[in-house]
Order: sequence, then C-alpha cells, then structure tokens
Amino acid sequence: MPRVEVLSTLPALGEDDVLAVPVGSGTALPGWLTGPDAPVDAVFLAGALADTGNTGRPGNVTNLPVPGRRPRSVVAVGIGDATLPDLRGYVATAVRRAQTLAEHGARRLVLPLDDAAAPAGAEEVRAAVEAALLAGYRFRETSTPHPPRLQTVAVVAADGADPAVTAAARVGEVTGHAVAWARDLVNTPSNTKDPAWLAAEAGERLAGLDHVTVRVLDPDDLRAGGFGGVLAVGGGSASPPRVIVASYRPPGAAPGHPVLVGKGITFDTGGISIKPNAGMREMKTDMAGGAAVLAAVDAAARLGLPVAVTAVVPAAENAVSGSSYRPADVVRHVGGRTTEVLNTDAEGRMVLADGLAWARLELGATVLVDVATLTGAMKVALGTRTAGLYATTDGLADALRTAAGHAGEQVWRMPLAEEHADLLESTVADANNAPGNPGGTTAALFLRPFAGDLPWAHLDVAGPARAGSDDAEVVKGGTGFGARTLLRWLEAGAPVDAPVVVD
Repeated sequence: MPRVEVLSTLPALGEDDVLAVPVGSGTALPGWLTGPDAPVDAVFLAGALADTGNTGRPGNVTNLPVPGRRPRSVVAVGIGDATLPDLRGYVATAVRRAQTLAEHGARRLVLPLDDAAAPAGAEEVRAAVEAALLAGYRFRETSTPHPPRLQTVAVVAADGADPAVTAAARVGEVTGHAVAWARDLVNTPSNTKDPAWLAAEAGERLAGLDHVTVRVLDPDDLRAGGFGGVLAVGGGSASPPRVIVASYRPPGAAPGHPVLVGKGITFDTGGISIKPNAGMREMKTDMAGGAAVLAAVDAAARLGLPVAVTAVVPAAENAVSGSSYRPADVVRHVGGRTTEVLNTDAEGRMVLADGLAWARLELGATVLVDVATLTGAMKVALGTRTAGLYATTDGLADALRTAAGHAGEQVWRMPLAEEHADLLESTVADANNAPGNPGGTTAALFLRPFAGDLPWAHLDVAGPARAGSDDAEVVKGGTGFGARTLLRWLEAGAPVDAPVVVD
C-alpha cells in the first residue's frame, strides 16, 4: 500500500507527481484551479474534459498529460455531489488510475479534497485516508518482481493541520492497515493457512499490543470445553482445529463486554457433503469473518478505545477423510445443546454455535455479534456488495446499520421470521443444521439459541467478503468487509439500545 500523508496546502509539484482534480456534477471545477497560482490552466482542463466526455459523474476518470508542464499528468476524477460515498469513490479511482502511471515514473499522487463541494473536515479526511490505503492494496505471491508501485498519496485539505483532522487521519490510517491485515489473512492460500497458522498470525500481530492477550485453545482444550461443533468440523483434517481468543481490556474501560465471533474455516471442501470443484475455488476465503473480528480488535487496541472487547475465532478445516463427521451424526455443543447433522457443508453454523455459547457462558459477554461467510442464499438475496444483518433487538440493529453507513459498508436488515423456526426441528436432537430455504434466515434461526438472552446480531457476509474484480476501494480477492463496521460500533461504545452517534 502507498504511504498516505495529509497536507494543508497544495505542495510544489514535480515530474514524478500526478495531480488529481475533483470534478463535480455538471463538470464544476474546484476553485483552486482558477487563481494565478493554479498548477494547471483551468481553461485547458475544462476543454479537455469536454472533449473526453468527463461529466463529473462518480467514477468517471480522465488522464490528461499536460505538455511542457509539471506534474507529469493530471487525473480528472468525477466526485458527483461530494457525498462521503462519492468522496471515497473519487479517492479510490484516483489512486487506481495513478497506479497505472507508476509504471511510467509516477511516484506521488497529490489528492486535493477541498472545493469539491465544501471544505473537507475530519470525517472526509478519515474516509479519504482509508480509501487511499485500501484502493492501493495488493496481495501477490509470485516469483516475478512486483511492478513499480505508487509510493505516496498526499491528501490535501485546507484544515489538514487542525488537531481534529490530524486525529481523524490517524484513525483512518490505523483502520486501513487493520483491514489490509484482514485481507492478507483471507487471501493467503490454504496450503499455508491452516488453523494453527491463523492462530500464530493473530498472536504475532496482537500479543504485543497494550492490554491485549491472545489465548489459543488446542484440541485438548476443545474436548475439555465441550466444543463438539468445532471438533466435528475439524475432525476430518490432518490440521487440527483451534479456537483463537483475542481480548483487549484497557484499564478504566466502559461497562460491558462485547464479544465478536468470527467464522474461521481455513478451507471448506464441504466435507462428505462435498462441494463441486467450482464451489471450492474461493474457499480459502471462508475464514473472512474471523479475519474481520481480529482486525476490529487490532484497530481498537491501536487506537486505545475505552471499551473492552474480545474476538473469538473458531478455526477449522472442513476436509474429507475417514474421520470426517457424517450426515446423521448428532453433535453436542458448548452448553449442551445438540445438532443433528443433515449436511456437512453447513459447517460454519456448527463452529459459530460453539463460539457464541462459550462467549456467553465463559467470557461474560454482554452483547454478541458474529460475522461469517455463511450462506449462498444471502448472495442471492442481496448480491455481492451487501451483507445481511439479523439482530434480536432493534437498538443493536440500528447501531450496526448506522456504523456500517459511516464505514462505507452496505448492510441490510433481514427478518428473524418465526414462521420458519419449525424447519429446524429434529427427532433426535435439539435442531438440525440444514433446515432449507430461506437459507439465510434459517441459518440465523439456528444460531439464535446459542446467544441465549443476550443482545445478538449476525452479519452474513457471504457476498461482500470476497470480490471478483477491483471496484473503487474494493479489490479482487478478500475485502476485509465487516472490520470497519465493527470498529465504528466499538468507537461509539458498542451501543445496543441506540444508534451510533458521530460528533
């Protein structure tokens, strides 16, 4: 990722620079292009924009080499009405286009924010820093040298030296790097990424942070603790399961203990109910929920938030062997609830059930939020950019929806419809694990009892956790979706009875 700096004035521009110009709706140009010290002739730029058809619509981009002038290139990027989503798109599009110019010598993108519609404040600068880092993210494991990369993004805002803006820029930087870590975890191939590797990576990154402890439950601990779901799902693999517990407990933290439970299936064959080959190709990303909750704790600790929070990641590889769990097995979870296995490919809910019950019974959780790539049904319902949100209280649902809106992540509340509860019935256990359609809702209904009477929310991120192509700050592969929403919620104090309030 490029380094991001925040400046309060437009810097001197050199041959290695790319200048971004935010173009508003109706091709309105920012005021700093009209003065005598403007770096580019505004009349020339306006004419060039007209020639190329750049109308200022978000996502429109025009690369305009300026003969005989510095910098090497001007990148005119549509910013629409300069809403926060428009701003994120403007920044990400500029970074992506400037990166293509790095192969021709560009090293710095100068990215003004002001005058697109109004002076940029703390929220705009935070969003810009996050978008610049995430749009510049790449994961590569090749034997060939990486292509030249953009080194620096200089975000320019008139209030860039204001302490509130400076603080917001730091929050954006911490957030961007935490999400990038989540993306790295998700994108790592599964011949490297097994449950023990994931636990080691979490320990290496988190254990050195102030007030953070990382505990890893091994198979003996899981047997002693009654983690029947985790042991069943991981039983067919040569790589035994783990449960990763990362706790951030700062002194003087506010009352309450939110626990974030993330699905950590490091590879999913489907088990005996095996997936077709095409269905397995993306299954290295099936631990994206676990990556998101670990990244949220990482960022909370680095920012010193005054809230205690724990991430619980049940990590297992769902494999096929003689020791795999089978259809018709009955599994006993933490706390004693039992599940009849109808489909071994419905494994995510099996491990989440243990994680939720253990957090409630052993960790003293006061509110539970789980994140999981859980059901293909959610992709059918909401597409690949929106997560499904289920919650047992309106206050928690509203708080998470508001947090997601500030974070630039799309969620849609789905109903915990009681009329489908009878689909979970089993003659030999408390419930079955494959109750059928509507698949996203019945999966949530399966999980609900394990949260007990605690406020609980479930984010099904099967669609937005992975992307098939680059789009603004979303990159092909793992996206880190959910980490920013959780962090915004924690910044607000993890409310369960009121929406997030941003000063």
